[in-house]
Amino acid sequence: MNDKKAQTRERILQAASNALIQRGPVEPSVSEVMGAAGLTVGGFYAHFESKDALMLEAFKQLLALRRAKMGEVDSELPGEERRALFAAFYLSRKHRDAVQQACPIPSIVGEMCNLPEPFRQALNEHVELMVAQMVASPEDTDKALADIALMVGGLAVARALGPGELSDRLLRAAKTAVI
Repeated sequence: MNDKKAQTRERILQAASNALIQRGPVEPSVSEVMGAAGLTVGGFYAHFESKDALMLEAFKQLLALRRAKMGEVDSELPGEERRALFAAFYLSRKHRDAVQQACPIPSIVGEMCNLPEPFRQALNEHVELMVAQMVASPEDTDKALADIALMVGGLAVARALGPGELSDRLLRAAKTAVI
């Protein structure tokens, strides 16, 4: 793929990622995503075979960014400390309010049963990889799964509430419940 085509593809993926975080994978139209990328719809199929293919790639890319961010935590720390650091980042106001490179799971989880199977496969792989990053020993796996559920649910409700005192309190409460 030439540089110009690769750069255009990245612009489309960035616009799709932003739309996915804010509104999920179903609602944004190809026209809307292409417009946000500063492009016309006519060029879409030169880069992606379908809207689902675009949104799946954006979803996978966002999940990989989350894992990379979480991978910055020292893997030598005990599992509890790692999970606490993950929660401190994930359940922060900055992450709640992010419109770029934020976790897409809260905006997609409610639609997962209506999406093509590759979305579920990507989520399954992501959760397994996140658990591996969060635990020091296999016995902690169920605790890590519970923490992920709490963090995703807490972030989803905090985003739904929007910036404000109740949302901030919810984030703090969820952080203290992790561990």
